[in-house]
Amino acid sequence: MRVCVIGTGYVGLVTGACLAHIGHDVICVDNNEEKVKLMKSGQSPIFEPGLSEIMQSAINTGKIEFSTDLAAGVTHGEILFIAVGTPPLPTGESDTRYVEAVARGIGVNLNGGYKVIVNKSTVPIGSGDWVRMIVLDGIAERQKTLVPAGGVAIDENLPEITAQFDVVSNPEFLREGSAVYDTFNPDRIVLGGNSQKAIALMKELYAPIVERQYAVDQSLAPVPVLATDLSSAEMIKYAANAFLATKISFINEVANICDRVGADVTQVAKGIGLDSRIGNKFLQAGIGWGGSCFPKDVSALIHTADDYGYEAQLMKASVSVNERQRLIALEKLQQVLKILKGKTVGLLGLTFKPDTDDLRDAPALNLIEQLNRLGAKVKAYDPIVSQTGLRHGISGVLVETDAERLADGCDALVLVTEWQQFSTLDYVKMAKLMNHAVIIDGRNFLNPEEMVRAGFQYVGIGR
Repeated sequence: MRVCVIGTGYVGLVTGACLAHIGHDVICVDNNEEKVKLMKSGQSPIFEPGLSEIMQSAINTGKIEFSTDLAAGVTHGEILFIAVGTPPLPTGESDTRYVEAVARGIGVNLNGGYKVIVNKSTVPIGSGDWVRMIVLDGIAERQKTLVPAGGVAIDENLPEITAQFDVVSNPEFLREGSAVYDTFNPDRIVLGGNSQKAIALMKELYAPIVERQYAVDQSLAPVPVLATDLSSAEMIKYAANAFLATKISFINEVANICDRVGADVTQVAKGIGLDSRIGNKFLQAGIGWGGSCFPKDVSALIHTADDYGYEAQLMKASVSVNERQRLIALEKLQQVLKILKGKTVGLLGLTFKPDTDDLRDAPALNLIEQLNRLGAKVKAYDPIVSQTGLRHGISGVLVETDAERLADGCDALVLVTEWQQFSTLDYVKMAKLMNHAVIIDGRNFLNPEEMVRAGFQYVGIGR
């Protein structure tokens, strides 16, 4: 099938590359010329395991193209994905101006042939009908350019622009760091829409994935496909992320109680995770959640509830717990080192989670800000950030090129991001390089006994 993906961020680029990989003809459109040039050369503008290889393969087979020409993309695609960002506004609302601009642009360039316009961006509930309205406005805008002020068509034989299209909501459930894997091995595919024809085309698009042709385990049953109305599909995305964020905030609150009563939250999490009604995922206590999805989506859902006269108290509490949890490492540093002024603290990891280069709303940024405020010198090492130009966008921290340089002269280390590489560092050597061999394990990732044998004073979260 012919596909156009508009927007090449984490969601758009992964979606476009993976659809090309399974045999569809894809054009990815972005208005950033430098980014498009980079992608045309086969390089990914983001770090995502497996993405560069998939891109290069699709380029070699001619299944994917990159362009700044929206009109060409709209003309090409039977299915048009809107995958631009919807960043949060200070009020907590989602900023939908980019979605609006794309929808209007689609309308201006839509002419002839049936199209399915797919909301892949995480958009406020009710946006499906809103996008349809904006597309129709774009069509009307184009029609006006063909008719002069007197109301007589430039060419009386020129037919009125007629465009047949339907809007579908197809929320993404991709985890940064495993987005390619998640695309080929999804738990479910959600399709929201009011048109049987549009839903049927979307099922045809995803058929190879639904049938597990590209799954790690191809013997599994087909991927469940849930067809709903537009609003329910949009709500599913928000509800899923809000629930997962709340689950993390819950175990973090339990961890804080464990600290006070002498229990070990890792054992508690294992015990409750064995309950099939609860499950063991998202029960890792630590210094809180961040990134581009959880904070934005929970805030947007809270704001939507407020708009409709309902106070989402549980979700507000989840946000409040998370805000406090981000400073738990700071409290533990103060308990061990007492005065932080004049001390040097090293951060192991900067990104909000491993296997990504994403620093958006990362807990590390809060730690850097607060440690600077308290007069500490802050150093950091991150396997990705230390090797890229991203470090130049961070203030108040010296980004080191390896873990041993980080440890040298530090009074304490804080493990912020649970990169797998951090499990095999030479901690014996690192401890000897430090002024005080203290480590705050902000993700309960390291083995306490091993760290003590390496010469560290180990402090976990709720352990």
